[in-house]
Formats: sequence, structure tokens, C-alpha cells
Amino acid sequence: MEFIRRRIETQVMSLTGLSLGKIDLENPKGAPGLFGPNSICWQVHGDYSSMLIGGISALMLQALHPLALAGIWDHSTFREDMIGRLRRTGLFISGTTFGSRQDAEWLIEKVRTIHLQVTGTALDGRPYAASDPDLLTWVHVGEVSSFLSAHLRYKNPHLSLDDQDLYYDEAASIAQRLGAREVPRSKREISDYLERMRPQLLCDGRSREVLELLLAAPSPSRLARPFGSLMMQAGIDLLPYWASEMYCASLSPLKSKLVRASANRILPVLRWAVRDCSLHRARRRMGLIG
Repeated sequence: MEFIRRRIETQVMSLTGLSLGKIDLENPKGAPGLFGPNSICWQVHGDYSSMLIGGISALMLQALHPLALAGIWDHSTFREDMIGRLRRTGLFISGTTFGSRQDAEWLIEKVRTIHLQVTGTALDGRPYAASDPDLLTWVHVGEVSSFLSAHLRYKNPHLSLDDQDLYYDEAASIAQRLGAREVPRSKREISDYLERMRPQLLCDGRSREVLELLLAAPSPSRLARPFGSLMMQAGIDLLPYWASEMYCASLSPLKSKLVRASANRILPVLRWAVRDCSLHRARRRMGLIG
């Protein structure tokens, strides 16, 4: 069983930002970082399995904004290196959540610098800039709303409304450090924000290609392909109903039920196998585990 566990862990870790080797979450010893072990961010971001599903859903949701999509399309290598894109996003989430304050601030400044170089003109003729405070808010909300939705569905459906609000409040500090403005800080504010944004969203050929690329993303091995396919379906199923309708990708009630049941059987296996994730390393740094 240990051989099987290690093989699963190796394949899972190859998909994470930790595989890039840019930060050491176990040093310096005792450093609490931006949030600390008692934060809701540690709870939500610490479950790799639900975060994977949330991350897939977030990318699809973000791609419905024409200006956000234009920046990704023109300046990202995601079409040629989807896994690399997911790893880099994962590194930022892991580092700012679980890393030392120094590493977190380094990552934030690095992303801010990159954003200054991401400018251009969208297909509809509007100029865009990744440093646009309103665009940063959209990207942030797409991420955190998806992460929390996945956590509630696949990890802890009993997370209190107060803790859900606290999660959004904690996570808003990262968005603000990146330059976002008027960042929603509660579940109600997130819901109201998404409703206000709906008239600005569009599903076009580029958006659908993002979906197709996600569905065709490579797996670390042939044995992992069915798992990868299930995670993609779970990500689609996690989208707000109006977003999946825009993609014409809504799952039937029966298929949705099967996807959720299958994910709930598989995810505990991942949690059993992965013992060296970001949360575990940060806990060792804090002296909470040996």
C-alpha cells in the first residue's frame, strides 16, 4: 500500500506549484506568514483535492470576461502549457497562503511586476491591462468564489456562514495587495458582485477553446486520465448555473449526481495519499507536526 500511496502522491505533486521549487514552505522555522494556522484560508486552501476542482472552475469563470480572457490569450502560454499555467497559479496560492511573509510578499510583487507588462487591445477594440484594479477584482472573485464552493461541496459543507464571510475577508487582503479595489469581503457581497458583472460577460470562440483545452489537458500518466477527466467534469459542474449555460455545458441532473458521487469517492484517496502538500509543510514550519 505504501508503494501505491507514494506513486499517487508523486503524480499529484507533479501538478502543483511546489514542483517548480521556487519557495520553501518549511523555512524559516516558526514564520506564521500572512494568515497563520488558525485562519480560514488555511482550512480552505489546505485541501488540495477540492482546490483542484475549484481552480478548474475558476479558470472557466474568469474566461467569460472579455478583457480578462484577452490578457490570458495574448500573453499567457496556457494553450501550449496548460499544466504549467496551473502550476504557476498554484504556486502563488500556496506561497501567499502558507509561505513566510517574505515569500508571500515576494510572490505578490513578482505578479504585480508581470501585470504591468500585460497590456493590449481586446477583440472588441477596448484596451486592457492586467493591472486594472477592476479586472484584478474580477479575477480574484472568480478564484475565491470557486475555491469556497468546492470546499463546501467536497470538503466541509458545514462551514458556518460566519467562517465563509471570514474567508472572503481574509482572502481580500491578497487582492488588495495586488492592486484590486472595492473587493467583496462577504458571501453576500460576492453574490451581489457576480450578479452585477453578468451583463459584462461573454462566451465566444475563445472562451469555448479554453474549455476544450481544459478537457484535453494532459495527465501525469495513463492511469491518472480517468481521474483528470472526472476533475474537469466536477469543475464544470461547480460553475454557477448561468456560467455553465453560457458555455452550453450544463450537466444533466443525473450526470451531475454521478460526477459528485464519483468525486466524493475518489477525493478521500487523494487526501490519504498526499502527505507532503503545502499545508503539511507549513505545519512543520510552525512546529505543529513532526
